[in-house]
Amino acid sequence: MLASFDAIEVLLALCLTGSAFVCLFDRHLVRASCFFVVFAGLMVLAWLKLGAPWLAASELLLGVLLTGLGFFYALGHFSPGASVPLRHDKFSHPWSRIAMRVVLALAWFFMVGAAIRYVIGDMVYSPAEHPLLLAGVLIAALALAAFALHRHLFRRLLAFNLLGSGVFILLAGVAGTSTAAQMLISVGLLVACLGTMLGALLIRQLLHLEGVEALGRDGQPQRSKA
Repeated sequence: MLASFDAIEVLLALCLTGSAFVCLFDRHLVRASCFFVVFAGLMVLAWLKLGAPWLAASELLLGVLLTGLGFFYALGHFSPGASVPLRHDKFSHPWSRIAMRVVLALAWFFMVGAAIRYVIGDMVYSPAEHPLLLAGVLIAALALAAFALHRHLFRRLLAFNLLGSGVFILLAGVAGTSTAAQMLISVGLLVACLGTMLGALLIRQLLHLEGVEALGRDGQPQRSKA
């Protein structure tokens, strides 16, 4: 089966998964945001590889440009004097909790993979021929695990976007990349972008009103003010 894979698509799928992993689990928030931009750029190439030029254009505008700028705005790079800038996030979860989330991610991976294999039998793109679909399953599983693991709101916003990207790849595998399917997924990209912009605005407002502790830190509970 591996012999039938396109070498370029295999490399692209590996790069997508690797950049998603760093984006989700790097403690350095600026670097994680940079890797999101890299991930979104790779998604542009992935859509082109799947024969979806409209989705590639939408990803370039909504994912690389607007969503990437939204993350750096949330970090305080466009208004550094307005409130506390974000740079690092503590990550001190016990290994038992991390292991539980890893098991959860693997469970989601196998569940979605089984659904694709046995429930959705008439996919336009076969996972046996397109490793990008397998990468979409793994990215969605990693994003779900990261969303459950992290308490920090910025990191959850990153996980939300990567989860959407994994789901969009799977939708393209199910529905194909016809013009109608591309327009439908482009609407999803637009909604995700608007949600990210709203999340970035809320993060900056929370930082302005209550400081960094309002966003929550991984490894310790959020403190509620009396």
